[in-house]
Amino acid sequence: MTQQPKLPPAALRGAVDLSGIGTPPPPPRAPGASGGSGAGAAGIRVDGTDAGFQELVLGSREVPALVVLWSAQHPETEQAVDAAVSVASRLEGRLRVIAVDVQANPGVAQAFQAQQIPMTAGLIAGQPVPLFAGVQPPEQLVPVVDEILKVAEQNGVTGRIPLGDEADQAPEPEPLDPNHEAAFDAIEQGDFDAATRAYEAALKANPADEDARIGLSQVKLMARTAGVDLHEARAKAAAAPGDIDAQLLAADLDLLGGHVEDAFSRLIDVVRVTADEERERVRTHLLELFEVVGTADERVGKARRALMSALF
Repeated sequence: MTQQPKLPPAALRGAVDLSGIGTPPPPPRAPGASGGSGAGAAGIRVDGTDAGFQELVLGSREVPALVVLWSAQHPETEQAVDAAVSVASRLEGRLRVIAVDVQANPGVAQAFQAQQIPMTAGLIAGQPVPLFAGVQPPEQLVPVVDEILKVAEQNGVTGRIPLGDEADQAPEPEPLDPNHEAAFDAIEQGDFDAATRAYEAALKANPADEDARIGLSQVKLMARTAGVDLHEARAKAAAAPGDIDAQLLAADLDLLGGHVEDAFSRLIDVVRVTADEERERVRTHLLELFEVVGTADERVGKARRALMSALF
């Protein structure tokens, strides 16, 4: 049996963080409302897709989730989804289950760096929490889920999915700002250039729009890593420590994979051995990664101090 790691405490910003945690969220569209989800917000289970996963990440700012990676080509792996749904269905809407078919949605699988399936991870306030691979029976999932809910509560994620009659009575979410709406639609279509333009328009209209600023950094990260072969990129960075492009890309992948401190340390090390334009390029890239993670995150504060030391 795979040992289930203890969940981390607070400070959950970082990997696959596409939701701008730490700022008041925009009124979200219901997860699954678009992007190919198999169930609406009223359902415990939703089917996550590459196109619609951003909205599900946003939804985890309100309701924590279990993300289960499985494969329709191996139907037995869906047992992990069934076990998660069985446990979540007892919790009165306090937990969502996001089922992702990895063959149909390789982007999500890459973001979670799935080495085998089925694989289950937590998702709290936009931050993934690695759990275990394989199928665990519901009774063994219960303590894991209890810990997920405890960590979610510590981070203010205490919403519930409307169920049954509650779903029929749930108020319609307020409409998103048109620029944010355009950004979401573009992301769902894989058009990161259009999403970038939409967030830039939102910032032009309101320079204090924190969600747009974070969203812009996140979209740029998504664009830089789209279609990248993880293993090839890491191997290239390891073989060529002086290749700035390779190190920047590897840092992006580190961040997406949850290795936040590794991403920061990699670029700080590059800052130490570069100068002039190259150093400024790396520094600027690192600052953008700080925005993705969140400037209030203690890891960002630590990295900022290390960056100052490297610069001076």
